[in-house]
Amino acid sequence: MQAFTSTSRIIITCHKWLSPALQREVTALGFPIVRAFPTGVELKGNLNDCIRLNLNLRCASQVMYSLRSFPCDHPDELYRQLAVISWETLIRPDGYFSVTSNVFHPTIQTNLFANLRVKDAIVDRMRNTTGKRPSTGSELSGAVVYLFWKQEEAEIFLDTSGETLAKHGYRKLPGKAPMLEALAAATILSTKWDGRSPFINPMCGSGTLAIEAALIASNRRPGLLRKNYAFMHFLGYDAAVYQHEMAALQKQVQDVPGLQVVASDRSELAVSIAKTNAAAAGVAQLIQFQVCDFEKTKVPQDAGGVIMFNPEYGERLGDEIELNATYARMGDFLKNSCKGYTGYVFTGNLDLAKKIRLKPSRRIEFFNATIDCRLLEYEMYAGTKREDKKAPAPGAEQ
Repeated sequence: MQAFTSTSRIIITCHKWLSPALQREVTALGFPIVRAFPTGVELKGNLNDCIRLNLNLRCASQVMYSLRSFPCDHPDELYRQLAVISWETLIRPDGYFSVTSNVFHPTIQTNLFANLRVKDAIVDRMRNTTGKRPSTGSELSGAVVYLFWKQEEAEIFLDTSGETLAKHGYRKLPGKAPMLEALAAATILSTKWDGRSPFINPMCGSGTLAIEAALIASNRRPGLLRKNYAFMHFLGYDAAVYQHEMAALQKQVQDVPGLQVVASDRSELAVSIAKTNAAAAGVAQLIQFQVCDFEKTKVPQDAGGVIMFNPEYGERLGDEIELNATYARMGDFLKNSCKGYTGYVFTGNLDLAKKIRLKPSRRIEFFNATIDCRLLEYEMYAGTKREDKKAPAPGAEQ
């Protein structure tokens, strides 16, 4: 089985509602999308294509290469269907692999049992054909096989990612309630930021939004920060293909003269953590860090750009009372100090968002773990709307 050069179905998964941003990323890489759904996209390609996808995507979780789909109504049938696959051409007899799954079938009470049947089929097949058997375990550090089984249909994949792509590998110190890197990237890619004008991130916490903004502006892809993927552990993997893709990533990194990414927080510890993470990401020199209350953040004037908040949501009752005042101050800060900017607030508490006292021009739906969230967009006009409408068009007689 020449999976690295054979075309099959590829499923790229992502966290819920990141799919629109993921679609734009995949299309920009030149891959036509066959189907899109709330937690991913489908396309066609081979395992070498999966290498490129893994290295480039900011919003994805896993890149799955389909081996085969089949009717299945019992764990024994699952075993029989998988035992005929030529696993000896995919997994090293003396190697290591793990199995993950999502199963929705009445005969399966726990995914661990389904995983065991998959492991048994692979190991028995390889022992019979090679006289050896690979090691297995739960760590996603080697080859990974993924089972999706829903009702009477099952599909087996090679998970070419292994550890999730949603974590970009630079966050050495997480800080308090950090935002997932893929989610941060998706929210930024959903704004009107052009990657050249200022990006201001008050209340920066561990710095994820500011770091992702700097990575996007300089076109640094997640593959530059990671050294191990599951695709490296399948037979047929050509390291030269990976090195070629890595060279392309390094070549496309770009300087952005005058780029202003500002990250502020009133906590010295938070800013220290953010600096450590930015250094690990290779973008510390692109970010201006400030220790101050968000209202004291130095916002470049007459520059336009984006200012983005990710405040606390008030999960405990006492917090919400204090946050009423914080959200009100955020609205005042946007109105008084950010004229000409587009403001964004990412929140999981729409009641608190009302305290901002500004009307959002867009509400973009996201999830943060299990919390239903919104990215609220606010146009902070340099003048009033009435003044903007009266301004003469460029080139018009005055």
